Amino acid sequence: MTLSEKLIELGIALPPAPTPVGSYVAATTSGKTVYTSGMLPIVDGALCCAGKIPGDVSVECGQKAARIAVLNGLAAIQAEIGSLDNIAKIIRINVFVNSSAGFFDQAAIANGASNTLVEIFGDVGKHTRCAVGMAELPLNTPVELDILAEIK
Repeated sequence: MTLSEKLIELGIALPPAPTPVGSYVAATTSGKTVYTSGMLPIVDGALCCAGKIPGDVSVECGQKAARIAVLNGLAAIQAEIGSLDNIAKIIRINVFVNSSAGFFDQAAIANGASNTLVEIFGDVGKHTRCAVGMAELPLNTPVELDILAEIK
């Protein structure tokens, strides 16, 4: 089964590849590695939610935001390498969480992205990860992440 078929089976539609809003590219390749820029949970041109977790945004909504951000990252990777079927391995994700003071469960937010990668790719989607709390993030997004993947 191709990953395109797997996405259909899972009911997941990749969004269009994100358009950078500055002097950078959404994804780039070096050797057999593809890197994304920081991906935000943008749907139809707007953040799905905004603010700090859990003060303004619930943990559950933060997990959904991480899922949206990782799907945006996969769309950027697909645009860069032609097909998600060209991914040999998800190597690492770095997840930045716009955290309220005293919030220490960034890993729970990052699971929204990690679980999505494993759901789509199976063992190929198992990766290393950093999940860190931030005082502020661009556009007051609740989560930002990047992806590193190995290409076949």
